Amino acid sequence: MSLFVTFEGGEGSGKSSALKLLDERLRTEGFQTVLTREPGGTPIAEQIRNVILDKGNTKMDARTEALLYAASRRQHLVEKVWPAIKEGKIVLCDRYLDSSLAYQGGARGLGIDNVLNVNLFATEGTFPDITLLFDIEPELGLERIAKNASREVNRLDLEKIDFHRGVRKTFLELAKRYPDRYVIIDASQTLDKVVEDAYRAIKARMK
Repeated sequence: MSLFVTFEGGEGSGKSSALKLLDERLRTEGFQTVLTREPGGTPIAEQIRNVILDKGNTKMDARTEALLYAASRRQHLVEKVWPAIKEGKIVLCDRYLDSSLAYQGGARGLGIDNVLNVNLFATEGTFPDITLLFDIEPELGLERIAKNASREVNRLDLEKIDFHRGVRKTFLELAKRYPDRYVIIDASQTLDKVVEDAYRAIKARMK
């Protein structure tokens, strides 16, 4: 069966770690999965990712940022996500269009609907079957990042705390806006508990 699952949340929420463990668990159960990420996931989209997250690109305009994310997203869908869904696979994607709505639409102040319209054009209206929101206080998330020496530090990590609070606030607004596909996971729990909650949410959507 095909299923498009997206993992969303602020910096340091642990969603990427949970995604890898969930992928392993689903594979052991015999499911065909595709683990991918945004921005990126394909060679062209990864090149766009490098431009977006380059710590040297501090002069990047907010609308430029939003458009680059949408461009990367389009290429990712065309080359990887849509073919996998057509083949009946479960796509587990680290971030998708909700991140653009939260980061650029909310925290950057461009407006959720403005950014949504750009992404509706880019994605041809493709929404996930289920969106797992790994919710955590921004202060705790950034504290985790500071302690993880192996984690890549990108341009968005360097934003002030008010930016990250804006991201979280918008994600929670989106959860209310799209209750049929959103499931909120308490990301302040242990990784094992987070993974279990996310696993149950995915399995429930398969029924």
